Amino acid sequence: MADTANDRPRVLVVDDDRAIREMLAEFLDMEGYAVRAAEDGVAAVSELAQKDFDIIISDLKMPRMGGIALLEEIGRQAPSAVTVIMTGFGTVETAIDAMKRGAYDYLLKPFKMDEVVRVLKRGLDKRRMAAENMRLREAVSLYKVSEAIAASLSLEQVLETLSESCIQEIRADLASTWLDNGEGGLSERLHVRGPNFAAEVKAGALDEAAIEARLRSDGQLLEQGAAGMRFFAEEPQSPLISFMAVPLKMQKRSSGRESLGFVALSSFSPNHRFDEGQRKLLSIVASRAAAAIENAKLYEDLQGTFQQTIEGLAKAIDKMDQYTAGHSDRVATYAVVLAQSIGLGPEEIEIVRQSALMHDIGKIGCVLNLNKPGKLTVDEYEAFKKHPLYGKDILEPIKFLHPLIPGVHLHHERWDGRGYPLGLAANDIPIIARIISIADTYDAMTSDRSYRRALPHAVALAEIKRCSGSQFDPDAARDFFAAMAEFREAEAASGKKVLG
Repeated sequence: MADTANDRPRVLVVDDDRAIREMLAEFLDMEGYAVRAAEDGVAAVSELAQKDFDIIISDLKMPRMGGIALLEEIGRQAPSAVTVIMTGFGTVETAIDAMKRGAYDYLLKPFKMDEVVRVLKRGLDKRRMAAENMRLREAVSLYKVSEAIAASLSLEQVLETLSESCIQEIRADLASTWLDNGEGGLSERLHVRGPNFAAEVKAGALDEAAIEARLRSDGQLLEQGAAGMRFFAEEPQSPLISFMAVPLKMQKRSSGRESLGFVALSSFSPNHRFDEGQRKLLSIVASRAAAAIENAKLYEDLQGTFQQTIEGLAKAIDKMDQYTAGHSDRVATYAVVLAQSIGLGPEEIEIVRQSALMHDIGKIGCVLNLNKPGKLTVDEYEAFKKHPLYGKDILEPIKFLHPLIPGVHLHHERWDGRGYPLGLAANDIPIIARIISIADTYDAMTSDRSYRRALPHAVALAEIKRCSGSQFDPDAARDFFAAMAEFREAEAASGKKVLG
């Protein structure tokens, strides 16, 4: 890494011979290098902890710590630095061994200065090419990340992908994402630490007002060392090496705030400073993330409206008379318990829940008293049997409710094919409908009706067992018994009243 003051390549000369140190330092300084010197490996390690170096020229044999041991320390503290070993004719084999351990080249003592310059120039070219390759890999990786971010409609997934890419691709030790909290300020939404960072940095430790003010005035923030500490409200345990932040900014926003927030990265690793190239790459990814965050928020609002619509319609069904009050909610609860037991995924389980809430929506079209004392007449029963079809007709014009139609339309089909409205059998009946069928029947039996009192839990389960393989999917019925036992045990443990 070049010297930040004058862009001169930084060289560390390590040799226990003072004359050689001074000679190399003086000559390389005249050749345009920024040079530091150390008398042995221990002193060199101290220098590495304080500064970054492009090239390290080290003698092999030195007191306290020799060149081979120093090479191992360089691999830990400054892996991107180019190391050149100095040796005499008698230790050439050792120098070659050092190259196998990661050294770039070696110089034979006594050496000519022009030979030193040639080796250093080749080493710098190698390092520059490696840095360009690294930047290219970062650019490709972050581009892929930005594509993944843009494709997501989950706010949490967008934030997690953004933070994880900062940790993995930019090698940040801490990634902190702050978003507009809707009250005129910012709140930290995600606080992710790198896998190798053990020091404690509390969530919310940043001074978000100072960061936002800097981004608003300059549009960028990249600070090295202690200069970045002014953006922390609470001082971290480890010394800060590098800090940068970029805004999560949309091209146009309807609200007064210019941006959605910002993402800030911190490095506490002694030999890892963020650079301008990384800041620009992060800005590109952040702009994609901002668009994805805005879309995810709009999608959340749409989902909220969707849920309110379903819950409102479910309440409309349950308000038809006092005996059906709460029926849709309970059927949804039991259906979810069964769906989880069967092993459906989260998205399918949510469709089961919503379908169960809406399963009786078609009763709105049935102009008859469904809870009169005694049995329904033949005509009344035929009218009642139309409610699944009415439910399908009610939902069909509403495009976002289409995933719920199978559960609503087919929850009265039977495993043996004697159900309605289509007479489907066995696995031709969608699993969602088979689940709701069991949950609906269980709640109907364990709830009070105008024509009878609620049946005990054990009696209801016995009836479901009796009808397993005829009315109900036998596998789903078996799963229901085990799932309901666990559910009732959990309800009782929480102090809630359970049936039966």
